Amino acid sequence: MSESFILVLNCGSSSIKFALFEAGAAEPARQPAWNGKVQGIGGPDADFGARDVAVRPVTLDPAQPYRDALELIRRHTLRWLDGRPLAAVAHRVVHGGSKYFEPVRVDGRVLADLKGYIPLAPLHQPFALEAIEILLAERPDLPQVACFDTAFHHTLPRVEQMLPLSWSAWERGLRRYGFHGLSYAYIATALAERHGREQAERARTVVAHLGSGASLCAMQSLESVATTMGFSALDGLMMGTRTGAMDPGAVLYLMEIEKLSLEQVGHALYHGSGLLGISGLSSDPRVLLAREGEDGEIGERCRAALELYVRRIVREIGAMAAVLGGLDRLVFTAGVGEHNAAIRARVCAALGWLGVEVDEAANRADAVCIGTAEGRVDVGVEPTNEEWVAARCASALA
Repeated sequence: MSESFILVLNCGSSSIKFALFEAGAAEPARQPAWNGKVQGIGGPDADFGARDVAVRPVTLDPAQPYRDALELIRRHTLRWLDGRPLAAVAHRVVHGGSKYFEPVRVDGRVLADLKGYIPLAPLHQPFALEAIEILLAERPDLPQVACFDTAFHHTLPRVEQMLPLSWSAWERGLRRYGFHGLSYAYIATALAERHGREQAERARTVVAHLGSGASLCAMQSLESVATTMGFSALDGLMMGTRTGAMDPGAVLYLMEIEKLSLEQVGHALYHGSGLLGISGLSSDPRVLLAREGEDGEIGERCRAALELYVRRIVREIGAMAAVLGGLDRLVFTAGVGEHNAAIRARVCAALGWLGVEVDEAANRADAVCIGTAEGRVDVGVEPTNEEWVAARCASALA
């Protein structure tokens, strides 16, 4: 029997990451056999790249660019497979609501449920579901598994799940769900392997998932006990284009006094705020770091954006440490967390009171351990691997 593969799709609003993992073993190998991404979907500069295909511009149908991008991935995947079968497709689905806490094989009924959660994660949920729907129509025989970013936070105690709304709101499912769960699930696995399960479970740990979206997770016994994202992926840390936590009175003001429509407010909160909104230049910290030393308005706005970005991370790490009753380990992950030494250095410098100390050379090298021997807190950088977690889930269910 020829070897088979699990295809993992990680769908965002303007990009699709894809990866193929070998199926059949007890669990897939950590690194994919093949992977790549389409990015810039819906814009004028879309491109495609894969491990054996240099990044190149592509033209997508402007009427249905997402469907066109999926078709592009399908063609290249079939070419790479060269007749070898797919065992399953795993999808990162951001929101499982109050119903789905474990990976689930998707049929029409499950798909209908998941569409109901689109308003809670509008940047990601509809696009993952579009991919599932297309494949359900084209290959109903092919198992599709939804893996939820909210699932890891099912261990949150009730006091962390509740919103200070009416009890009837709690009963209707208005609660704090938490996100980036596939990333946190991988980090929990990696920490147990790196430090030994007993030691890793004993450590009071805060993981900082810092990417274009960003959140923190406080872990005890390698389980989530607090997190910064809540009912939606808008809550918590300031992000690339999202506000993070904000006084709801400001939203009411925008609507009542400045007369912004619901659609305009939603666009502002999700797409026009955060690093991009304050700097007016970019949502990428690297760009702002390169320009913050300039004179004039651009330099001032870049400095202000970075200062608030770091301050919000520091404030929330302090809150996570308070929930944990102290801090033994701080772990940085995701694009900014793994690769931006300057942001890590600024965050850690403000956490010296907690016993956080950073070795400058190790930090510049993005080393696994960037803390000093004298520091009371173990500080590390751990690359995440959401696609592998999804492949493992699909392997168990397919």
